[in-house]
Amino acid sequence: MHLLEKLREMGNTLKPHQVAILGLDGAGKTCLLYRLKFNSYVNTIKTVGFNWEKVKASSGSAKGKTFCLFDVPGQEKLRALWKTYTRKCDGILYIIDSADSGRFEESKIELAKTARMTGNVPIVVICNKQDLPAAATHDEIMELFNLKKELGQNREWDVVPGCAVTGEGVEEILSHLYDMVLRRNIKQKASKR
Repeated sequence: MHLLEKLREMGNTLKPHQVAILGLDGAGKTCLLYRLKFNSYVNTIKTVGFNWEKVKASSGSAKGKTFCLFDVPGQEKLRALWKTYTRKCDGILYIIDSADSGRFEESKIELAKTARMTGNVPIVVICNKQDLPAAATHDEIMELFNLKKELGQNREWDVVPGCAVTGEGVEEILSHLYDMVLRRNIKQKASKR
């Protein structure tokens, strides 16, 4: 049996994966959280504290695995909290409002800060709001955010286009993250030998 398959089997008995959902205010973090939890659109309001939900993945390689998802506020004055929620997390979902080009630079800076403070924690960058006509594409976000440089080669990362409102592209996000966490864990175990 392949090592990744063995680790997936072991994942059934391990504690839930801790995942921080980060991004600027208005990017769609809370909407994504509830899309992942209920597989339907939930109308949300601005997050003041934080939201968290236990979510069991329903498809892909993470099917049946449990994740504790922490939706952390994105308002500028509350971003200092991000460090608290990323300190012991297994992965990060970083949400970009791909239709709000006026905030791309701010989001790029916050993503770079997040990458620096989290070491090799896997990150899935989600280009949210792809249903809107003004949305930047996956490739445009990759280039504008200079993701190959900012996220580097020593970290597992991926960029996924999607829409938390319609659910497009959302179903496989947890599997992307789950696979990256497993690969990171394999690399860490191999480097300790």
